[in-house]
Formats: sequence, C-alpha cells, structure tokens
Amino acid sequence: MGLSDFSLRANARNFTEKDLQEVSRLKQSSGKRLYGTFNMIFNEQKLSSLKEQMESIRAWPFDAFIISDLALVPILQNALGERVELHLSTQASCTNSSSAAVYQKLGFSRVILGRETPLDDIKRIKDANPDLQLEVFVHGAMCMAYSGRCLLSSHLSGRSANQGDCSHTCRWNYRLATTDAIEDVLKSGALALEEEKRSGVYYPIAEEDGYTTILSSKDLCMIDHLRELIDAGVDSLKIEGRMKSSYYVAVVTRAYRKALDSLSTGDDSWKAYREDLFNISHREYSTGFFFGHGPVDPVMGESIDKSTEKGYERTYLFCGFIGEKVSEGIYALDLKNQIKDTMKIEYIGKNVPKIVDEGFTLLDADYISVHQADHGKVQYLKTTKPIEKGYIIRRESMLK
Repeated sequence: MGLSDFSLRANARNFTEKDLQEVSRLKQSSGKRLYGTFNMIFNEQKLSSLKEQMESIRAWPFDAFIISDLALVPILQNALGERVELHLSTQASCTNSSSAAVYQKLGFSRVILGRETPLDDIKRIKDANPDLQLEVFVHGAMCMAYSGRCLLSSHLSGRSANQGDCSHTCRWNYRLATTDAIEDVLKSGALALEEEKRSGVYYPIAEEDGYTTILSSKDLCMIDHLRELIDAGVDSLKIEGRMKSSYYVAVVTRAYRKALDSLSTGDDSWKAYREDLFNISHREYSTGFFFGHGPVDPVMGESIDKSTEKGYERTYLFCGFIGEKVSEGIYALDLKNQIKDTMKIEYIGKNVPKIVDEGFTLLDADYISVHQADHGKVQYLKTTKPIEKGYIIRRESMLK
C-alpha cells in the first residue's frame, strides 16, 4: 500500500492517517504482511517532507518498505532501527548480480528486479546471491522504458511519471500526419504524430533505417510459466494492482494463487480461473522480456485464441459485491454499476470460478421488488444460488 505523499502511484486511492486504525485492525486479523511503497524518486522537497512525517510513519504496521531512492536507507534505518526490512523497488532497475550484491550489503533483504531481466539472468543473480530474496512482476502493463523511467509524459503533458503522475502518454491514440497543412513543422520526408484528442498539435518523429519507435506495449502474463520462475530462484510474484479495480485485482490474484497451488497438488482446476484473465481489461498478453529481448518474444500457452487478442479487451463489467445475508436467500448489495432483473449476472468467489444467475430478484430498502438496482442505494438481492458475503457480481460488457 502507498501513502498519499510518497507513492509512485500518486493518483491511486492511497492511504492517509485516517485509515491507520482500520488498516492496523485488518492486518492483525488477517495475519498478512504489509509493505509500504515509498518508491518515488525524491527531490529535496519530498525528502524534507518524508523526514517531517517519520514520526507518523512509525505508527503504520509496515513489515517492510519498498524504496528505490537510496537516500531513504539511512533515514529509515535511523528512525526505525538498522534491522528495518527494506525491499528494493523495480524503479531502481536492478538487473544483474553485482548490483544485487551491493544492495544486499546496504541492508536490502529483497530486490524487485527490473522488468527487463530475462529468466536466465534471474537464475544467475540468485546463484550469486542465494540469501537475497528476488521478486518479479508477472502480470500487468509493461512500460516502454526502464521500469517507469520515462520522460514522454513529462514532455507531452507536463505530468512526471517519475513522481507518480504518469499520463500514460504511450497509450494515447495517434495517427501519422504528412499533409501539406503541417509542412512548417516537418522536414523534407519526415512524419509527425497527431493525437486523437489534440487535433492540430503535431509531434515530429524521425525514421531511421526504416524503423520508428513503438510506444504501446503488450501486457505481461506469466501464469503459464510459474514453474520456470520458481526454478530460476524467484521468491515472490508481483502483480500490478494499485491503479486497478478491486475486481481486476481479485480475478488476477485468484488465478495466480490457484496456479501456484497446482504446482504442488497437480490439480488442474486452476485452468478455470486462468480463463478469467481474458475477461478482465487487458491488452494482448505476452511473456515480456523473460524469454527474449522484448514483448514480442514467445507468447503464452498454446491454448490462447489469438484472434481474440487484439487491442484492448474487456468482456465483463464489474457490478459490485454481495453484502451481508439478511435472511434465507436474501443479501444486501454493494453496487458500483447498475444491474437489472432482466440481465444475466455472474458471481465469483475465492474458490468459485463463476455462478450464473438469470432468476434473481432485486429488492428496495423496504424489500419490495424493483426492476433495477443502482450504486449508492440500500438494496437487496434474492436468489436461490449458493452465494456468500464478499462474492463479486459481474455482467457481460457491451465493450467486447
């Protein structure tokens, strides 16, 4: 989790001091480890702010701090003791065994390797540093730069990716412009990019040796290669999630948990959960740099239907959660998107791939049947399906 001032995901719903009591309660009841992300690149102002807030930071029940800026090492050690657990962020772009050894000597117990590190190098890093924990990204967006060190967003929108405010410039919609109307911004034989929502604003580009830069990458998905990662010495898998919906995080995490468990049990029921990775918002999947030099190298498993893997895909719309059971077959609703009684909805849970329901009834606050249920209202759902509190509700999306 990130705190509002020091996370590289400045636009996520980060945590503030008012959340401290609830976070502490949940951590204690769940028994989960909690990592604080302090992974931005600090300037003098941010560094001063961090020092001023160290007393309040001490109150958070963090088991480890994920950092990329080495200035934080003595600050955290002096404030929290030299035995404070430090994890090196992927932002530090550690991609070799010598760098990993230096970071370990500085006090880091875990290194989150740069996304550019191939599988063979991961094994070399682990062999050279057997007591150092290694963590790698296995699912989510890939950055067309060294793990986020990109200046495109700053250049084109004035928002710094290195300060947690990336505008995802690489994923805007562009077209090549060569018309006479823009000859004044073009050199002879050159091209320019024009962005869909910025008509008339041109960005000259140069072509060298017949090629030009491709900005938007495929998404990373390593669920079919977990055995290779473990054999290479990976201790922890990292899933992009702090700018994603709770639905996305639930579906992806569930699939990888089931896939990991299957490595020891041999149970192939995890494949039903794997299918949901193609129902959430995603771009075409790849194995990133693990097996080669770029995201176009080996695709995932042979079972992928490549005809469906084009552009930005979203099969389902997240509708909300099943709340408390108020009586037999009747549950409170916590909705984020509208549902109607004429729709076909699905429920998913920790150990339930999906339950289809076309015979449910929607009830208002007085338990009177209604045609639709909306976000922000007291409403209930009546069903004969075997559902529980916490199950996610979804329906098919119109954006297929």
